[in-house]
Amino acid sequence: MVTVFDVPADKVIEKTAKILKTYETIKPPEWADYVRTGRHTEKSPVQADWWYTRAASILRKVYIMGPIGTSRLAAEYGGFADRGSKPNRAVKGSGSITRKCLMQLEASGLVMKDKKKGRIVTPKGRSLLDKIAKEIHDEMTKPTTS
Repeated sequence: MVTVFDVPADKVIEKTAKILKTYETIKPPEWADYVRTGRHTEKSPVQADWWYTRAASILRKVYIMGPIGTSRLAAEYGGFADRGSKPNRAVKGSGSITRKCLMQLEASGLVMKDKKKGRIVTPKGRSLLDKIAKEIHDEMTKPTTS
């Protein structure tokens, strides 16, 4: 059985983001065009559909690392903040973006809260990701005909 662990993350996230675009419960908020993704970034994302990519990435991380909370997820999307003449320091990514994505994934039935431990993937979410992983694995192992 093929799972998310067996295929490249970028392909899983890309394919999952396309599927999440069809969900009515997952929509970028009105401020998504102007927001930075953390205090370590200077500008907002360039991609027009970055919200769906982030939601897909969060879903994959919850699958792999769950149960996981918003604070640890925000730290996963962090980076190094420029502090002028002082050495750079690791900072967390935006907690608001992480929280809103998790709420939307919860409303879609892909993620649910675990008792005081964080969020975990529901059977529906696990099935979706495993199906996507199987498709990617089949594409990668398909014999090429010359």
